[in-house]
Amino acid sequence: MSIYQDYLQEIEERKNQGLHPKPIDGAELLSEIIAQIKDVDNAYREDSLKFFIYNTLPGTTSAAGEKAKFLKEIILGQSVVKEITPVFAFELLSHMKGGPSIEVLLDLALGNDAAIAKQAADVLKTQVFLYDADTDRLKEAFKNDNAIAKEILESYAKAEFFTKLPEVAEEIKVVTYIAGEGDISTDLLSPGNQAHSRSDRELHGKCMITPQAQEEIQALQAKHPDASVMLIAEKGTMGVGSSRMSGVNNVALWTGKQASPYVPFVNIAPIVGGTNGISPIFLTTVDVTGGIGIDLKNWVKKLDADGKPVLNENNEPILEQAYSVATGTILTINTQTKKLYNGDQELIDISRSFTPQKKEFIRAGGSYAIVFGKKLQTFAAKVLDIQAPAVFAPSKEISNEGQGLTAVEKIFNKNAVGIAPGKVLHAGSDVRVEVNIVGSQDTTGLMTAQELESMAATVISPIVDGAYQSGCHTASVWDKKAQANIPKLMKFMNNFGLITARDPKGVYHSMTDVIHKVLNDITVDEWAIIIGGDSHTRMSKGVAFGADSGTVALALATGEASMPIPESVKVTFVGDMKKYMDFRDVVHATQAQMLKKFNGENVFQGRIIEVHIGTLTADQAFTFTDWTAEMKAKASICISEDDTLIESLEIAKGRIQIMIDKGMDNERQVLQGLINKADKRIAEIKSGEKPALTPDANAKYYAEVVVDLDQIAEPMIADPDVNNKDVSKRYTHDTIRPLSFYGGEKKVDLGFIGSCMVHKGDMKILAQMLKNVEAQQGKVEFNAPLVVAPPTYNIVDELKAEGDWEVLQRYSGFEFDDNAPKSAARTEYENMLYLERPGCNLCMGNQEKAAKGDTVMATSTRLFQGRVVEDADGKKGESLLSSTPVVVLSTILGRTPTMEEYTAAVDGINLTKFAPSNKQLVM
Repeated sequence: MSIYQDYLQEIEERKNQGLHPKPIDGAELLSEIIAQIKDVDNAYREDSLKFFIYNTLPGTTSAAGEKAKFLKEIILGQSVVKEITPVFAFELLSHMKGGPSIEVLLDLALGNDAAIAKQAADVLKTQVFLYDADTDRLKEAFKNDNAIAKEILESYAKAEFFTKLPEVAEEIKVVTYIAGEGDISTDLLSPGNQAHSRSDRELHGKCMITPQAQEEIQALQAKHPDASVMLIAEKGTMGVGSSRMSGVNNVALWTGKQASPYVPFVNIAPIVGGTNGISPIFLTTVDVTGGIGIDLKNWVKKLDADGKPVLNENNEPILEQAYSVATGTILTINTQTKKLYNGDQELIDISRSFTPQKKEFIRAGGSYAIVFGKKLQTFAAKVLDIQAPAVFAPSKEISNEGQGLTAVEKIFNKNAVGIAPGKVLHAGSDVRVEVNIVGSQDTTGLMTAQELESMAATVISPIVDGAYQSGCHTASVWDKKAQANIPKLMKFMNNFGLITARDPKGVYHSMTDVIHKVLNDITVDEWAIIIGGDSHTRMSKGVAFGADSGTVALALATGEASMPIPESVKVTFVGDMKKYMDFRDVVHATQAQMLKKFNGENVFQGRIIEVHIGTLTADQAFTFTDWTAEMKAKASICISEDDTLIESLEIAKGRIQIMIDKGMDNERQVLQGLINKADKRIAEIKSGEKPALTPDANAKYYAEVVVDLDQIAEPMIADPDVNNKDVSKRYTHDTIRPLSFYGGEKKVDLGFIGSCMVHKGDMKILAQMLKNVEAQQGKVEFNAPLVVAPPTYNIVDELKAEGDWEVLQRYSGFEFDDNAPKSAARTEYENMLYLERPGCNLCMGNQEKAAKGDTVMATSTRLFQGRVVEDADGKKGESLLSSTPVVVLSTILGRTPTMEEYTAAVDGINLTKFAPSNKQLVM
């Protein structure tokens, strides 16, 4: 059977799922399709034409290479296809974005046929995805006095690829659709348990919200064909939890517009809103697609006669509606006045949604085109030896004389590209920065690969110090979906230049370590900027930003990222930790004390949390920086003492060396280069040449939070509050409760110790507690299952060397076996200890879950509805988040412990302790 026949069979299978033919990305299939097009009597010729024209992926896919080559034949008259004229062939090339299409267009533009060269040049003037190999050809031709090359360069210098685009419409009519009340997690838009299908955009689109919601959206579109549907988080924030490019893709698929008539299921221009705005990392993803995100502020705090918030019986501010956005409401966005209207009534100023830069993204159909366009204009002007005209909105530069710098301001100034020497920028400035470390995770990695192909990138930027492709999100179960997707992903990323968790060549043992732990280890400079394809890319060295798969692709391809310098909130600590408390409790208490101090306002949201931890190593401090995703912060920076930072770098060096010893380094010797950089940084600190990063004493902060450790008298639990009468208060991570709230009576059905929130110390705490319980009770008997997934293989190896793994083995009823990985997700759990493979496991919710309706006590990060546990009929599933000792004791008891039980169980155990630095961590 031919590949084409296989494709027809797949089409029939997809038809039964209500799906269209899958877009073609393979050269072999498209070559057969092209042969059928050339055969005028072929029975499949008509369908082959449609597949070739309308169903082939662009960029650097192997299919795009075949398509570009055939279009070149048509333009040169070497092949004649009556349905594809040379003019139409040029149009098709213009929609292929880059890579093979640019190579063909340059061949034609720099060729000997003047008429064809002119047509090719006209198309090239509209393209922006050119790389060094392409621009080098133009530069060389220009030096050789090629008139066409000069004409193209002059067009690029004027940025005509942008200036000739249509202006953003003055008015955009929208019809509202309330997607949910309260914070809307990206899991609602793109569920984690459907992660395997993210690269198949049409199939993945079927999982957005619910089938009923999809029908309701279509009904609104049918009723209001002249309006765009705006998805809204009523009384909440839109897109919390992650950047989730697939979530934005789904919203665009259902509510946006097709980017190109010749590229299926790639839509742009989604419009989303939230009463409390859009989560910062999700808003970046909206920008990538040329969309609009609006902070609606349609519910506001009710104020008394003195202007103070009126509180309810729970001491929470009462909200009152400023205006309605009920489903089906017709509103008008005016992009000139930057206001939102209902008819003639002005509702709110939305200037933040239409900054000059954001309007450029909207006009260009996404932020990539602007990033590449600016680089192309700069290149052309340099070759022509002219001053590039001011076409793009100037970057906002804020420099406040006499004002010191926060830690993030220092990092951004150090890594900034294209600012005048000696210029010092403060928060709010728009900056292009070099990126040092990049991480791609496995459930979004296939999309990152697609984005790299679509922007015609073939190799990692030499600017990037190191990049890693993880295998942690698919570590739990090596099922058919993982077997189909992951090897292909690892091969692509390995060829691109990343260090990969799995070796496509099969030389080194697969490493399914949690991506954030690896990125934390390979970050060897606290001045680094890190971009990662997961919301928990929040290293405790440097400043790290969780990003969508497209932004990750852009960082890999260009070594750069663009964003405003965020404001910072300074967090310091006073007092002493009680001996029975764990650092995880300090993390939760920070959030609770901040919300109390600011009357429920989350001052962390959208800002950098500059946390002055000082004395904790990077492994332990990551527990704090990781949780800042749940605090809705944009990112975080950990301020360390010199000695602490040196200790962290030495630990990182050791773990990188283990990766090298396993055979994971590549031809560029990236990992060895990181060790060399760590050695250099350690020497700088020890010599006093460049001490550990600290902010200036006169830096300006949006707010300051002082956490009182003396107030933390009990373990603190993040509760999804699933039965709160106010639906908007459920699943928010903001409800932090002391252990005594549960009175030792709340039933716990399953415990989970794992995810990026735990470190080696947590595994040792687990081992110590089990020994304690056995000593006190004579045996260890679990009244609920306890699932344990160590974050990394390095930690497992270290535990084995120190004797703790043997303890865990003794009490476990299951231990992972890499030689026989699970091929199916576990659906039932017994009351015993499960030692699972390193990776994300239950936290991700894409492979294994707790039983429906369970109450789960976990060390993980997510408590969103349906993530770790789904609802059952008559009982809501709930995931409570707490410290390791609370989880262990809850599973042994089968319920939440009392304070007396808890303190007895942790007696003599080396919990993760923290004492505030006694040094002034400022310059």
